[in-house]
Order: sequence, then C-alpha cells, then structure tokens
Amino acid sequence: MQLLACPPIQAQRLTLDNAIRIAQENSYSAQVAQFSYMASYWNYRSFKAQLMPAVNLRGKVANFDHSLIETRNYEDGRLNYVNNNTMSNYLTLSIDQQIVATGGTFSLQSYLYRLDQFSYDETTWKTQPLRLSYTQPLKTYNALKWEKKTAPVEFQIAQRNYLSSMQDIAIQVTSLFFNVLDAQSNLRQSEAKSADRDSLLVTAQRRLALGTVTKSEVLQLELSALNARVSANAMRIELEDRMYKFFSYLRVTDYRQAELVAPSSVPDVILSVDEVIQKAITNSSHTLEQKNQMLAAEQSLAQAKSSRGLQLTLSSELGLTQTAPTFHGAYQRPQDNEIIGLTLSLPIFDWGVSRGKVKMAQARLEMVRTQQEQAHQDYVQNLNKKVLQFNMQPMQCRDARRAQEIAEERYNITRRRFETGAISVTDLNTAQQELESAKAQYLNQLETFWQDYYALQKATLYNWITGTPLESPEE
Repeated sequence: MQLLACPPIQAQRLTLDNAIRIAQENSYSAQVAQFSYMASYWNYRSFKAQLMPAVNLRGKVANFDHSLIETRNYEDGRLNYVNNNTMSNYLTLSIDQQIVATGGTFSLQSYLYRLDQFSYDETTWKTQPLRLSYTQPLKTYNALKWEKKTAPVEFQIAQRNYLSSMQDIAIQVTSLFFNVLDAQSNLRQSEAKSADRDSLLVTAQRRLALGTVTKSEVLQLELSALNARVSANAMRIELEDRMYKFFSYLRVTDYRQAELVAPSSVPDVILSVDEVIQKAITNSSHTLEQKNQMLAAEQSLAQAKSSRGLQLTLSSELGLTQTAPTFHGAYQRPQDNEIIGLTLSLPIFDWGVSRGKVKMAQARLEMVRTQQEQAHQDYVQNLNKKVLQFNMQPMQCRDARRAQEIAEERYNITRRRFETGAISVTDLNTAQQELESAKAQYLNQLETFWQDYYALQKATLYNWITGTPLESPEE
C-alpha cells in the first residue's frame, strides 16, 4: 500500500466523484487510515511469524570476574574467601518452535562454554553438541492458542475499518462539496439579483417619470439593489472560505481555476431492506467486532479458570555433553545428558480471590452476550430506517428539481410583468425569494441523497450503483 502525492487540480471542472477519489488518495484522513491499517497488517504478520520456527543465537562474551568468592572447607565446614580471577564465554545456537495446540515449547540447541581460570593458568571447555528440550505447562492458560483465534479476526476488522474510513472520507467530502456548491449558487443568485435590480431600477426610474410607479416603489427597488450588491460581496468571501476548507481537506493548494459541478441527476436506485441487512452482516465489521468481543470475554474466563488450583510445568531435556581442557577434546566421546522434572505451584488458601475472578469473568461473558443481542437488534433497525429514508430520496430530488424549474419560470414571468407595470416590487421580491429557496432546496436534497448513499455504502461495504463489493487494501 503506497501513499500518493497530492497533485494540484489541473481541470477547471471538478465533480463529486473526482473530489472523493482525490481525498481518498491524498487527504490527511486517508493517510491516517492507511497508517492505521499498516500497523494492524504488520502486527498480524508478526503474530504469524511467532508460529514459525525461530533460529536464535544467545550468549555472553568476555565475562571477566576478578573478585573474592566464598568457599567452605568440606572437612571442618569453615568458610573462607579466595581470590577469583576468571573469564567465561558461552554461546547457544537454538531452533525454537512454539506448539500452539499445547502451549509448549520445543527447542533444538547446540551449546559451547569456555572458562579461563587465570590464577591456575587453566582452561575448561564444556559442550553440548546436541540438546533437545521441551517445556510443557500443564493445566495453565494457553495464550498463543487464544491469540490464534483472535488475531485473524482483529486483522479482518482492520481491513473492513479501512474501507469504512474511506467511506467516512466520502461522506465528509460530500458535505464540504455541497457547502461550496451552496456558496457558489448563493453568489450566482446574488450577482444575478444585483444585475436584475440595477436593470429594473433604470426601468422603474423611467416609469416614475411617466407616473406608472410610485417613489416608494423606486426607493424599495433601489434598496433591494444595494442589498444585492452587499450580499454578493459577502457571498464572495463566504465562497472563498468554503473553497479553502474543501480543498484543504483534499490537500490541494492550486485550486483558483477550479469550479465544482453539481451532479446533474441521481441514480434511480431502490434498495431492498433484506439485501442491505444481509450485505451489512456479511461485509461490515459489525459481526466480526461482536465475535471479537465474545472471544475476549471467553478468553478472560479461560484465563481465570486456569489460574485456579494446582499449576504444573513439565521440563525435559535430552542430549549429549562433555568437558575437556581443549576445544577438540570437548567434542570427543560425549556423554549422555537427560533431565526431566515437574515444577508445581498450589495455592493453599487465597481468601476466595481465584474464585472471585472466575465469577467476575463469567458475569462479564453473560453481560457481553446480552449487550450484543440488544446491539444487533438496534443495528438492524437502524439499517432498516436508513434504507427507507434513502429509497425516498430519488423522488425527493426529482420533485425539488421540478420545483426549481417552476420557480425559475415563475420568476421570469413575474419579472416581465413588472417591466410592463402589471405587478409591484413586492410581488417581484416574493418570486425572487421563492426561486432562491427552490435552488437551495434542490441542492439540499442532492446532498442528502449522496450522504445517505455513502452511509449505506459504509454500512455494507458494497457499491450499490455498480453492484460490486468494495475492495480490501492490498497487503
């Protein structure tokens, strides 16, 4: 997965789809989502690496010790301190493999040790050319076994959360995009209104000379023209601010020549509630998150139960060993080396601490199960509501567009009638306000449609226009 550079806007006309694509590639939100996914990806890779054999080299080199050490005379038991002047070195090369099913660890090792006693000018070599060891906890918590259950689920959640984050970006871009369109529409209306009022003011002044309008109506029209110019200037500032916020989110700096193009229409998409719920349960992270919560609760219960009572650990070792004053001799005629034993731990009385932990874990498991039942019902009901709202939007958009066309036609008729002196300035202002309201309502319905669409696309991780699932990020 690669982060892309943020290019300037080359084309002058920018559609909603292009804006979303740019934001999903270049925005800071996209980078945060990508970095979060990559962290989860490498965390999962690290877990899978734990399941493979590991080759390790351990040791201690040039460990010099010049000190007084305590010794006991074996004949009379007296303690004495003698001078110690030694240097020790050792290396262990091992192949280690964790056993997921049992929680044990198998190791194949080769060990080399050298001790130099300078006070006696003596060197001792100790070798274990081959050593097989196995450590097996008995009746204890197997963390690796549980991690094998949870790690794949957590990675799948990370993949789907990344896709959800991309839809969050689409929703945010849609909001910012229509904010700019609204400001552009308001500016165009203010400029058109200002030009209309200036033109109509000239006409009204001629009619005033003819006595077909009153002085009050001319002043009202002049005031309207002044207000339109003030509004246009304010809209220019507002548009610049909204353009900056929009392109700043896209991480684009060269946008002076850019013009946002409103969607000319909306796709006539009608969704089935059952199909949306099925896609949401299958594709989104909702089901996986619930599964992960249950696994975490079950894991806590298993850990609490395994910590009660007798704890046993089996340790065994089988191999060859030899000591000699020379390196070569330490590998000649090796002797058998076998070790096996059990380590145990048994709490006699802990005032009910262990039992309390088990009861707490059981209660938490039941609480999670109950909460998930309610959460799933709410989740399905919310999807049902979203689908019903979305299915109404195409008709809402068509009605709002038709209302805009009617308002435009009515305003043109009203304007011509005012020019002929058939109606007053008040009627003209009313028609103008209805036109502005109709245009704003149409943009609002378009924004609502796309906001609802991307919300459903986020919930289902499914492109309902193309009929294809959203693609997970490449590993």
